[in-house]
Amino acid sequence: MKKNVREIALDGLLQVEKSGAYSNLLLNSLIEKNKLEPKDTGLLTELVYGTIQRRDTLDYYLQPFLQKKIEVWVRVLLRMSLYQLLYLDRVPAHAVLNEAVEIAKKRGHKGIASMVNGVLRSVQRKGVPSLSEIQDPAERIATAYSHPVWLVQEWMEAFGPETAERMCEVNLQPPVPTARVNTARITRDEIIGLLEQSGIQAKKGELAQDALVMDKGNVAHTRAFREGLLSIQDESSMLVARAVGPEEGDRILDSCAAPGGKTAHMAELLQGTGQIVSLDLHPHKVRLIEEQAKRLGLENVQTKAMDARTLGQHFQPESFDKILVDAPCSGFGVIRRKPDIKLGKKKEDSERLSVIQQAILREAAPLLKKGGRLVYSTCTIERLENEAVVAQFLQEHPDFEYDLTMAERLPQSLAPYTENGQVQILPHYFATDGFYIACLRKKV
Repeated sequence: MKKNVREIALDGLLQVEKSGAYSNLLLNSLIEKNKLEPKDTGLLTELVYGTIQRRDTLDYYLQPFLQKKIEVWVRVLLRMSLYQLLYLDRVPAHAVLNEAVEIAKKRGHKGIASMVNGVLRSVQRKGVPSLSEIQDPAERIATAYSHPVWLVQEWMEAFGPETAERMCEVNLQPPVPTARVNTARITRDEIIGLLEQSGIQAKKGELAQDALVMDKGNVAHTRAFREGLLSIQDESSMLVARAVGPEEGDRILDSCAAPGGKTAHMAELLQGTGQIVSLDLHPHKVRLIEEQAKRLGLENVQTKAMDARTLGQHFQPESFDKILVDAPCSGFGVIRRKPDIKLGKKKEDSERLSVIQQAILREAAPLLKKGGRLVYSTCTIERLENEAVVAQFLQEHPDFEYDLTMAERLPQSLAPYTENGQVQILPHYFATDGFYIACLRKKV
């Protein structure tokens, strides 16, 4: 018997809860497996992302109404149902309750169905508890916006309580759909007109010079995308290739490259000259880079599956003009796109990652020519993985210094956030992903 959208959403949420499945990959497989119509795809995405995004808030609201310990699937069903009641205007309350009861009967028994019905009706009747009852400011912000308390505490210490709260708030908003124009083949003005013919409304991005912002339509389904005239990428991510600043004939190493967006961008900026050596640890991810390069018609990209912590075993010293280390990181800058990132993460994860980040930088350093440029970037806002990693690297490598020319290659709007060849973009600055970029130069 075919499952309805809410049953499919519950299956997906349980996979995230129990096995830590990635919500973005999971959604694609659920849509494919169940052959969903576009209208159902929209509701499924809303239910899965929304319930994950608001998980801790929903648990806080449910707690007074739960008298005893309940099974995981029942808690997840209640979360999903409460999410609809509180945050989705278009779904009638009676439909939410009826669906929840039916699912509870199917998966459990009449007793569970009765309990689910009772809890949801009590919430309707009494209302949810006030967040103002939480005395500790960090705990209140964490609960209100469903973020780990330790992370909110860190952000409060690093950026102040107002900025911490603003970041948490922005992380609950849907990301702005953006694309990068392949400027080696078409201009932004030309592609805006071309996309209009496919029913896509696009305008120039405000931050990155290669960016388009989509007001309407999905570019991934267009002929322009298939033919390699553009790629889907966030605006702040587009700034990394510009920070590297590829110049004609450069040999550039992209040491942690999958899925290949920055590799492709740098290759486009080389205008068919030079070479990008693009690496990733996993062979299946290397294939993603190759697929991107093929779609975009880039012949100056060479790929290899390799652990970036062993670079010195594979390449000659001083064999690259420029090197990008877009390091594996905690990803706290992209919570809007991947809400499950914030589930179950600990501060120790950042400490562990910083060791890996240092190891990659150490291996990359000898491969850069004198006078060459090394760019380090992450999609996180954790200082332990950003400024602290770069500071330690410079302490250990006196032959490197901050490259203050980076500001000349980045938009003027970033000037207030740029210092000593480093820029930290927080998610609420430009409604983009949170990103850190540091530019270093090897002394001559």
